[in-house]
Amino acid sequence: MQSYLDFEKPVADLEGKIAELKALAATDQAVSIDEEVTRLASRADEALVDIYRKLTPWQKTQVARHPQRPHFSDYVTGLIADWVPLAGDRKFGEDAALQAGFGRFNGQSVAILGQEKGSSTETRLKHNFGMARPEGYRKAVRIMDMADRFNIPLISFVDTAGAYPGIGAEERGQAEAIARSTERLLELGVPNLAIIIGEGGSGGAIAIATANRVLMLENAIYSAISPEAGASILWRDAAKAQDAANNMKITATDLLGFGVIDGIISEPAGGAHRHADQVLSGTREAISKFLKDFEGRSRLEVREHRREKFLAIGVNLS
Repeated sequence: MQSYLDFEKPVADLEGKIAELKALAATDQAVSIDEEVTRLASRADEALVDIYRKLTPWQKTQVARHPQRPHFSDYVTGLIADWVPLAGDRKFGEDAALQAGFGRFNGQSVAILGQEKGSSTETRLKHNFGMARPEGYRKAVRIMDMADRFNIPLISFVDTAGAYPGIGAEERGQAEAIARSTERLLELGVPNLAIIIGEGGSGGAIAIATANRVLMLENAIYSAISPEAGASILWRDAAKAQDAANNMKITATDLLGFGVIDGIISEPAGGAHRHADQVLSGTREAISKFLKDFEGRSRLEVREHRREKFLAIGVNLS
């Protein structure tokens, strides 16, 4: 069942009328609804295109957080063959929020990292809503070490509101774990790609998104702090999150202009949650291009490319 966002009300109303007509036709075969359904469907499609053509940053934030948006597990199922997840950081325990392992993309071995938010109450609790604890980032470093040792490219799917801020996580060195993960990515001799598929929040995202190439889905967001947290700091009022989002430059278009990201994977009108197959297809093309572009580069060239990319961010801002 489709879940509608507040600003999608015109579409919800039209599609609700279509559903009512179909229900009426099911009880009375003499009623002809084809022409009216076609007309309403056309209006709904036009309204959806119009709405998504002019989304505000806050509306994009809502789309990025949509519960029906494809999650890490959907990308792995749709894009990666022979997926073998690995568990545990070999220091404390397992973290289900940050998934890691190896598989094949179009026949080529790849290492995979990604935050999984879950799609039901049970799985959201299991994966802690995609907010990793220190052991998740230490597990990620373990996978990075293996990928580097065996010369396997690394792909990260980023989707988190941020690292888990609980007392236990802080006691076990959350900040240090994030820093070590970021540092290890910068040191990799193999090419790595990061794709922000939903929320790219805070250091929890950067810890697996420090890559040779960083891409974002069109309606994803990427920021050092959530709009709610930013509003709490700036105005002492989390209710001003909309104002914060509209001023924080967190959208793919803004970040591409600043050179923070390297490309945008387009989403059809209505967002990834309505068109998962098309978004997966676009993501497949982006990964294929990345692997082809970095094929044959030496380890030194890969490191130097990544170094220059991050040193260049912000240099030419006016």
